[in-house]
Amino acid sequence: MPDKNKLIATIDGNEAAAYVAYRVNEICAIYPITPSSTMAELADEWSAKGIKNIWGNVPDVIEMQSEGGAAGTVHGALQTGALTTTFTASQGLMLMLPNMYKIAGELTATVFHIAARSLAAQGLSIFGDHQDVMAARTTGFAILGSASVQEAHDFALIAQAATLGSRIPFMHFFDGFRTSHEVNKLELLTNEQIKEMIPDELVFAHRKRALNPDHPFIRGTAQNPDVYFQGRETVNRYYDNTPVIVAELMQQFEKMTGRKYELFEYSGAADAEQVVIIMGSGGETVSETVQALNAAGEKTGVIQVRLYRPFSLEHFIDALPASVRSIAVLDRTKESGASGEPMYQDVMVTLLNALQTGKLKKLPNITGGRYGLSSKEFTPAMVKAVFDELKKDHPKNNFTIGINDDVTHTSLKYDESYTLDESEWRQGLFFGLGADGTVGANKNTIKIIGENTDLFGQGYFVYDSKKSGARTVSHLRFGPKPIRAPYLISKADFIALPPIQFYRKSGDAQLY
Repeated sequence: MPDKNKLIATIDGNEAAAYVAYRVNEICAIYPITPSSTMAELADEWSAKGIKNIWGNVPDVIEMQSEGGAAGTVHGALQTGALTTTFTASQGLMLMLPNMYKIAGELTATVFHIAARSLAAQGLSIFGDHQDVMAARTTGFAILGSASVQEAHDFALIAQAATLGSRIPFMHFFDGFRTSHEVNKLELLTNEQIKEMIPDELVFAHRKRALNPDHPFIRGTAQNPDVYFQGRETVNRYYDNTPVIVAELMQQFEKMTGRKYELFEYSGAADAEQVVIIMGSGGETVSETVQALNAAGEKTGVIQVRLYRPFSLEHFIDALPASVRSIAVLDRTKESGASGEPMYQDVMVTLLNALQTGKLKKLPNITGGRYGLSSKEFTPAMVKAVFDELKKDHPKNNFTIGINDDVTHTSLKYDESYTLDESEWRQGLFFGLGADGTVGANKNTIKIIGENTDLFGQGYFVYDSKKSGARTVSHLRFGPKPIRAPYLISKADFIALPPIQFYRKSGDAQLY
């Protein structure tokens, strides 16, 4: 049975993040947008029920006419000294950009929680990747990325503590749908633990920076060429200090909970020759695949990027194995016309700077690739293909993985039959129709098993933007250890078809 001394819950990533965000703020300005809507809806529900934050007050939840209005509300509330947050994604985040530049330029502490999603380009997509967050990376907000439901919960608190300590506003993001809508078992933070990470003196300092007629202060002026440039440079030391502040908070968090995080988290062989650098839920897939490859005699590793902005050269170089010969930087976004995707460019510039300053002896071979746009599948088989490509003398650069690009020939081939050891899991596929109750029933199943047994559970639900009437597929996994598998089930122990009939199957899970 679960440890009664711990708060165990089986919830999705949106609820995991909102649980903390609601408790460490006084105002939530909302305008729901898929796939972040649940965070706003829960905050509104909790406020209506009178649930209090860690200071014993019920947060005010204010719904505006658009995301631009929500961002304006956040900005205005912050200027009064109120602890304020919002939740958004995709085009909603784009509408917030003007206010975000102002909030960052004024060194105002806040956290925006983002269920990262595609931007409308040749078509609109409600599904997840990093295009929205990357489009906002120049606003001056720090960017902290979670890779799992547990991390979405934990990083919501670390981000809040870090923004108060650094005065740099934060975007805390996680993958839309793949993390925001995945149901998984996690350990909840208690109110006492949350309070421990939010010192009162930092809250008081935030209040003292409020615009107040009793303590006049000039803010939001118009500036001419004589001073604007100098003013932009005054923020440098705050950004320089931020990585150290976040790293120290992660260490404090580890002492409090036992869960360890680093700005750039390396796992794999100590003498790895091929290394993948990645951010978000895909890092879990790479990490698990690295373990399997190394057990088979390979020398591979992965760096999961947690704090993407500000990008710390020192912490990155410390995480990189000295033995590395080739690196693949995987971006879950596309920047058309650029020399490479955003994180690829950051890694390239960082390594070159380290080489020029003597902090790196030799420049490894560096390639960049794209994966997982609009929640496209990213599996262990695809990870293996990337590592196989890195072994070549001249690996392909600017590649794609997970699609067959027979037009511009950017894609890597991969062996779809390659899988990790799944023998400890019990896996099931439930097919249904939108609004028939199948998804809701399976969410309840996971929660019942996760919260009342020693088993760990994971649920992910595939449905398209047509919603009601379209086919749904519920992917359920159960096992004795935490399940780090942010990809779909390919081999199921049983399949349930409507009307509910079970079919046991040992091979590939297919609907006949």
